Order: sequence, then structure tokens, then C-alpha cells
Amino acid sequence: MIDAMPLKYHSGEEVRAGDRVLYAGEPGTIEFVASATDPETVWYVQEFGGGCMLLVAPFGRLFLSDSQTDEDLDFVARSEPPSIG
Repeated sequence: MIDAMPLKYHSGEEVRAGDRVLYAGEPGTIEFVASATDPETVWYVQEFGGGCMLLVAPFGRLFLSDSQTDEDLDFVARSEPPSIG
């Protein structure tokens, strides 16, 4: 069975696509969150398990399977939604 619990940072906030983060002190962005409740990523969860993909310049793309236990991942801010009009 696939775990449907949302991923959370060790500080307690839910991990969301577009979040600005620090990983090992380097700035980055959450590219996507693989979730059993998201039809676009359920295949990824079935194949590789849940987690999130980060884009961090010095490291490139990193997939973290459990952000709650990764003390190198720190939440900075939510991305701003695009303005309309």
C-alpha cells in the first residue's frame, strides 16, 4: 500500500511544488512532489516511492524520499502565485 501522508519539512510545513528551500545551505526549489493523491505523479510513487524533486544549482536535481528526516532540507518560502490581470 502507498502512503498518502503529505511530505513535511522537519520544521512542520507541508512540502509543495515551487517552494523555495535551502539544501545543505544552498538555495533551491521544489520541482515536484510525488504523491499517491496526485494523478500526475502516482506512477512515480508506484515506481520509486513518494518524495520530492529538488533543483539545487551545485547539485543539480535531487530526489528526496523522506524530507522529514533530511536535516539538510530547510523551508524558506512559498512561491508567489501568478498574478491575474
